[in-house]
This record gives sequence, structure tokens and C-alpha cells, in this order.
Amino acid sequence: MAQQQSDKRYRVAVWATGGVGRYAIRTIMDRPNLELAGAWVHSEAKDGQDVGVLAGLDPVGVTATRDVDALLASGVDCVMYAAPAGPRPAEALADFCRILSSGTNVVTTSLPGLVYEKGSLSKRFLDPIREATAAGRSSIFSSGIEPGFGCDLFPIALMTMSHKVYAVRGIEITNYSDYPVEWDVRELFGFGQPLDYQGGLKQPGVLRWGWGAAITMVADALGVQFDEIRETCEFLPTPRDLHTACGLIPAGTVGATYAKCIGVVDGEEVVSLEHVDRMADDLAPDWPTGRTGATDGIWRVLIDGEPSFDGEFEVGHRDGESASDHGLLATGMRAVNAIPWVCEAAPGIVDALHLPLTSAIGALHPHRDGVPAF
Repeated sequence: MAQQQSDKRYRVAVWATGGVGRYAIRTIMDRPNLELAGAWVHSEAKDGQDVGVLAGLDPVGVTATRDVDALLASGVDCVMYAAPAGPRPAEALADFCRILSSGTNVVTTSLPGLVYEKGSLSKRFLDPIREATAAGRSSIFSSGIEPGFGCDLFPIALMTMSHKVYAVRGIEITNYSDYPVEWDVRELFGFGQPLDYQGGLKQPGVLRWGWGAAITMVADALGVQFDEIRETCEFLPTPRDLHTACGLIPAGTVGATYAKCIGVVDGEEVVSLEHVDRMADDLAPDWPTGRTGATDGIWRVLIDGEPSFDGEFEVGHRDGESASDHGLLATGMRAVNAIPWVCEAAPGIVDALHLPLTSAIGALHPHRDGVPAF
């Protein structure tokens, strides 16, 4: 089991300075046990710029670079990898292997299928990562708000109070109208596509690739194995034009999606991870919502058992707060807060089921001082 050394400071580089990466930089700058060691950037325009400025802060005296070798040779304990992996899995795999082989640990929010070593990714994908961690004596941890917490670790924690469990449902409920990542919105989720769109989540194997690891983690926590993993995805149209962060979603195209990845034992659907995603709050009124009817920033867990549970949490719940911004922040923090434990872990792929709780050391600010996230 990984142990956290409270008196040690870990040097961290951030890989990509987009939405999650900017939040990671701000947090690293704010924590007494973390030190910002650098940042890798993709664009020539960012190369050589001060990392603090890229994160919206004052200059901090750390320069962004496109030189991977120089970054990894600078004495980095861990890379917070925030570059997208969904549209570029081969490139992300190459990045992971290069970093890990150098002896540098990795925490990432980019590859949900890596939150657990079983259930999602193929041996052909995982073996190079395992070989790289062995060569570099390094570790890699993948997490996020979901997968990584809301529909896997959260129900596992609830079931520490269970006598019997009959079925487990983890549900993410999100309004994506303010989410600016076009590939995710249009290609993966299918928003704005014709109702007969067969790409993204509709493609066989895509839901398992992303979410099979999360539900398998829940099964392993219960000591069972799935007989099969099923996938379903439904679309509903928007009755009107919608103007979103990714542009126009025309009337009659996909405005709401409901996707499920379901683990089956003895013919029964026993563990499911579900995403109910809308482009407007009034769409798909018969699909799941939060307990009060909310349709954004909600993670809800329903456990049929003895006792039964209906638990949920909501991010960005106060007036004036953005659930999208707070959700991205929570996603990044699941990785950043784990850095000390991952750096001390045995080499290999580590996961939330086998790590201690990765508490947010240094996060308390009673006087509301320090580096703001927003």
C-alpha cells in the first residue's frame, strides 16, 4: 500500500495547459507539499511563456516548453497529464510510456478506461504501460470526477454499510451546453448529429472502453466477476435550435443522450454506470434527474439492497457558480491530490480501490486566502 510522506515536497510538471491543466497549475502553486517544476505545451505560441501567465496568474518564474527530454531530465517526480486522449489514444499511450520509462510518475484525467486495470483496456494497450512502469520504476494513476469517483469509488464507500446488495446504479447527470470541447460534444456524445448517428457512444465497444473499468472496480470490491458487460445508448431530439458553447445544435438533431455500461451476473444487470446528458434542462424530462429535479453537475448513486441507498452530490451548486467549471476542477483535483501517494506507490498501474483515501493535504484556507481556482 502506498504511503504518503507528509514532510516531502514533490516536483510536478503539468502536461498541457487547457481547462484541467490550468486548474492543476493553480493548485500546485497553492500546496505546501507540491512544487511546480514545469509544463509541456503543444503550441509554438505557448513555448517559452511563463507557466503562471498561461494559468491566468502572475508570472511564477517557471517556463513552459515543448522539449520533452529537457522537461523529464529536470528532476520531475510526477507529471500531471491533462492532454486529451480520447481522440488520440495512440499518441497518449506513447506519451505515457515515454514519461514512465524516464522514471517519472504520472497522474492523469485523460483516459477513463485506465482507472482500473481490468474491464476496459486491452492487453495490447496495457502491456506497453506495464513495461514502461517496470523500466522506469514508476507508477501511473488515472482518475476524475467520473470515472474515478462518482460512479465507482462513491458507491464502493456507500457499500461499506451494506448487508446485502442486489443492484448498483451510478448516474452522471449533466447539461453540456456550456462545455466547450467540440470533439467530446459532437463526435463522442453525438449532440447536433442526426438521430440515426452511429458514431461515438453508439459504436460497439466504446462504452466498455471508457467505463468498463469503473464498473469492474465496483464488482471486484464486491468480490464478483461479470458474466458479460452490456452497452446501450439512446438519443432524443431537441425540438428547437440550441445555442451552446460548441455552436448551434439544430432542431431535430440529438439534444439528449442516455448511455449505459452494465455488468451482468447470473443473467441479472447488477452494476451500471449511466450518463444522462442534455443540451437544455427541459429536454428528456422522463430521464433521470437529481433528487430535486436538477439536471446538471449531479452524480447520483442508487443501491438496491439492505439497506437501500439513494446518495448524490452536486458541484457548483450555489447561485452564480458554474457546474461545468466546478466539475472540471473536481476532475483535476482527483489526480492532483493523489500525487504524493502515487509517487510513493509500488511501480505499476495503481487505482482508487487499492490506494488510501487521497486527502487534499494543504487545501484548508480558513481565511479564504491563497491561489483562487476561478
